[in-house]
Amino acid sequence: MCLAIPAKVEALHDHDQATVEVGGVRSRISLSMVDGVEVGDFVIVHVGHAITRLNVEEAEKSLALFRELAEALGDNPDAIYPGVS
Repeated sequence: MCLAIPAKVEALHDHDQATVEVGGVRSRISLSMVDGVEVGDFVIVHVGHAITRLNVEEAEKSLALFRELAEALGDNPDAIYPGVS
């Protein structure tokens, strides 16, 4: 099973690269498949590539659903997605 997750763009780099953050974890990803991404945007990330941009409301809904899933599974959701409720 594959999972694509919403991530917030924190920095843009040369060669269609960006730093994104999810739940306190920062990763460098490729933006080569998505045009017009800016710092502060949310993108859906799959295997190191942004595959689409997401508006803030949809990103927050998705992250809240991940939090609910973590709670249902008995994990510590604050360690996964802090501040999302």
